Amino acid sequence: MAGSQESNASLFSDQTPSQESSQAKRSQNYEEETFYKNCRAAYLAVFKSSLENIKSKEQLCLVLQQAGRNPSQKTVNKYWTLQTTTLNFDDFCFILKQEEPVRKTELLKAFAKIDVNNEGCILHSELYKLLTTRGEKMTHDEVNAITKLVEVNSDGKFDYYKFCKLYMTTNEQCLKNALEKLEVDSKLKRQQFGSQLETSSELATSLISKTIPKTARKTESKPMLKRGHCKTSSQCSSAPSCKASVSSTISMGASSNKHSKLIEANAAKEWQQAQSKGCFFLEESGEIISHKYKLFLSQRSTVCITINPVNLCQMEGKPSPWLVVDTALYILKENETEENIQLVGFTELRNKEVFGWRGELEGGVYWVIPFTTGCRFRKSKKQIRREAKLVHGDGEFTATKEFRAALSEIFEMIDLDGNGFLSLEENNFFEMRTSGEKCDEEAWAICKENFDMKNNELTRQGFMDLNLMEASQQGRDLSSLWMTLRSMGYNKALELTEACPFSIRVYAEKCKPRIQPVCLEAGGEQLKTAICMSVANKGDAKPMDASENIVIYTYKSDTRITSVIGNKSESKTVIHLNNEQSRNCVSNRGLNTFAIEVASNSMMVCQHVMPQNEQEEWIYSCVYSILT
Repeated sequence: MAGSQESNASLFSDQTPSQESSQAKRSQNYEEETFYKNCRAAYLAVFKSSLENIKSKEQLCLVLQQAGRNPSQKTVNKYWTLQTTTLNFDDFCFILKQEEPVRKTELLKAFAKIDVNNEGCILHSELYKLLTTRGEKMTHDEVNAITKLVEVNSDGKFDYYKFCKLYMTTNEQCLKNALEKLEVDSKLKRQQFGSQLETSSELATSLISKTIPKTARKTESKPMLKRGHCKTSSQCSSAPSCKASVSSTISMGASSNKHSKLIEANAAKEWQQAQSKGCFFLEESGEIISHKYKLFLSQRSTVCITINPVNLCQMEGKPSPWLVVDTALYILKENETEENIQLVGFTELRNKEVFGWRGELEGGVYWVIPFTTGCRFRKSKKQIRREAKLVHGDGEFTATKEFRAALSEIFEMIDLDGNGFLSLEENNFFEMRTSGEKCDEEAWAICKENFDMKNNELTRQGFMDLNLMEASQQGRDLSSLWMTLRSMGYNKALELTEACPFSIRVYAEKCKPRIQPVCLEAGGEQLKTAICMSVANKGDAKPMDASENIVIYTYKSDTRITSVIGNKSESKTVIHLNNEQSRNCVSNRGLNTFAIEVASNSMMVCQHVMPQNEQEEWIYSCVYSILT
């Protein structure tokens, strides 16, 4: 599979001495625990539970301040976009990782650039001019509030040395107060870890009551995990005070397709088919959104449905990191309410990068929801050595070769039906993604008058001309163009690092299938429920307590392992997870140790784990502990 060299580079190093490696791991774990303890302290200083969501910019700003940050409006807007409705605790943890606290030296350097005489002070008149005209402009009232601080002002001068000291002390005190509040409650004190990049899924009570007993009984009639073992331990491994612990270890061989029964077009040439493209996008918050589809079948038929990432590279030698991203589809029966959701199946069969599902479907309407675990599709940490140019020229600006190639790739991404033209609906997926606004019929008619169209659809040349005209009109101010490119997953080097294009194909034996993209959004409760149901129905189960109220479900395929926690009790529970003994594994959590809260009468995904290098054996080892 593409990208194996990158995977090899990130494997555990055998060259590091064991003692140094052990010390480094302990240090890393301590840093992780401290970081998430601070996260939880800040969050619980504002909310009653980490299960509550941030519902406004004001709440986001407040909880960041409790964590010792002092975010600007620009920073808040970066994470609370037009599409944002809520942020959860995991989103908050991600934001804190991105937004490092301001250091005193950085503040002093910024003020020193204005203090040309190196006096350590700035005249109030200069301060007013600076803060009301540059950067994120402040109002006169806001500046007045600064100049009235007795501790840092005297004789019409602003002592920025004292201000920096006061600033740092205030931020540190905010975090200290939050930690002290956390220490008061011994129960909260033991909930000192956090989770990352996964929203807790509060499912219907009826789902829990039906699913948990069924899958719990499954363990009585067959071995726990075929390729490994599960065992219960009375001792809690490296976790805070706990009352129960379950250990799961699964040894997986190198990935192989020899057992695949996936039938594609070459084996079903007489079948009728439909197809659509789509894309996974990484949001600033770390959330993954994608196109969602409806599938229409006129009668009962055997159906084969597949998904795979696609390579859109227009430039020779340009990397294609998205080809290593795992993809899957969940097929759900259309119902009047989401509470009555019916999971039909999900793609388990594999043929290289293609994943598929095959089975009988009744005539009707189905939801088809793409999914990726997030193990390999995450924010890139790669340093950009050279920023790409979009245009060149001094008078009339023309697009560079790199920019034209990126536009051509974007056209391929948004031409969902693959017919070589953009319909108004397809164009509006692009517009909503990049600007948050749709193009109406009147605006589309104007496009038709000025740019190349065929049968009321925009041609590739028309799309290129439209965007190149906008680039020419903007001249040297390319900020909005970069915003568009960023929204579509491109970095400053014009590499597609935060978007993963994919292709879906549907084959039906007895009727003509039709698949239609409906929206571009996060999977939401539909997807969370489907994942939990699939793991509970097909995975192995292990109760964590005598009453079987808390159950760990583990599902494994050749390419991933997913664990789910079911909580049938009337109170929330906190589960600590320790993955330190896993080998050649990468988790969507990005952590070796963490803890999650599971609401009462609910189920939620603990983690997804995949091999870093598919060509080598990988070992999944996780200890689950209930915190008291």
